[in-house]
Amino acid sequence: MTGYQIKEMGKRYLMQNYAQLPLVIARGEGVRVWDDQGKCYLDFVGGIAVNSVGHCHPRVVAAIRQQSEQLIHCSNLYWFEPPVVLAQELAALSGLDRVFFCNSGAEANEAAIKLARKYAYEQCNKENPEIIAFTQSFHGRTLGTLAATGQEKFSRGFTPLPEGFRHVHFNDVAELKRAVGPQTAAVLVEPLQGEGGVYPATQEMMGALAELRDEKGILLMFDEVQCGLGRTGKAFAYEHYGVRPDILTLAKALGGGLPIGAALAREGVAQVFQPGTHGTTFGGNPVVCAAARAVLQVLQDEGLVEQAAQTGNYMKASLEALQNKYPFIKEVRGMGLLLGMELDRPGQEMVALCQERGLLVNCTAERVIRFMPPLITSREEVDEAVGILDEALRVFQERG
Repeated sequence: MTGYQIKEMGKRYLMQNYAQLPLVIARGEGVRVWDDQGKCYLDFVGGIAVNSVGHCHPRVVAAIRQQSEQLIHCSNLYWFEPPVVLAQELAALSGLDRVFFCNSGAEANEAAIKLARKYAYEQCNKENPEIIAFTQSFHGRTLGTLAATGQEKFSRGFTPLPEGFRHVHFNDVAELKRAVGPQTAAVLVEPLQGEGGVYPATQEMMGALAELRDEKGILLMFDEVQCGLGRTGKAFAYEHYGVRPDILTLAKALGGGLPIGAALAREGVAQVFQPGTHGTTFGGNPVVCAAARAVLQVLQDEGLVEQAAQTGNYMKASLEALQNKYPFIKEVRGMGLLLGMELDRPGQEMVALCQERGLLVNCTAERVIRFMPPLITSREEVDEAVGILDEALRVFQERG
């Protein structure tokens, strides 16, 4: 099937809820992908922070192949090995105690919200508990996670949303402290907001969250769906702040490209999930869990978390050099290999200019060029990407 046929069939048969670029990806390997015409691109979108160990890593492919020959699916009515071992590895890595597996980041956040509400109801006698979340946040597209998300554009047209959420301005400690009341059950936060424009939490705010937990007994829920598992140069973004959550959500990078989500919790919180309180048909799928175990092994064996920190610092410095060159670049921010370059004007044209020259990037929050390359990305590949970006910025500037 030709690329043209794929696009036309997609326009005919798929719901048109994505604004696809005029590009048909045929295959990927490492940090690069190829379109249907054989043109090669540096992929600095990385499946939106999914392809942390690159496209089609041999060890992930081998794990998928081996597990698919043994057991592809089994109901959670029974025990089977892959999710059990993966849960043990995630618990050891995070310092939390128990894991619930699902299929996406939104589902992981739904599980976290339900867990926090159930805990508040059973352990704190709060019948109408409230969860505090933040402006600019993004937690998913289910009705529950839309209610938690602090960007009205995502929920427009889908009201009424579930109640029980209050939003405060990100990094505003005074407003956060005022918002915590008798019915507050938990605070849900991304240590590094991705979709909202690549904004890191301040140390002051994360410290305030820890103090509020100690003083008020609220739960801390950290959404690391996009920023977790090495993306920021630490295994988890919360490690930058020295504050461990009560509940942690993961997805994207965990499956190496296969769909998986996970909600982790400390023992005292996790125990409120008893048989029948929550579940999912496909959560803990054997093949996906085998792929996730391979991802964790690659991250460790190849030193990719440390590499993300070093390469991320190098790339950030390179982007800051471009900022000094082009006055319409307002700010470069982020951590590790989740970086954003904010422009003083809409940036979607930059995405097209980069694509034409062989670099895939993403624009979020209208004006922020977001970079999420695989953690295997080398300095040489950063140099190549920044060279393309420089040329695209020059054209962008000339066009005004």
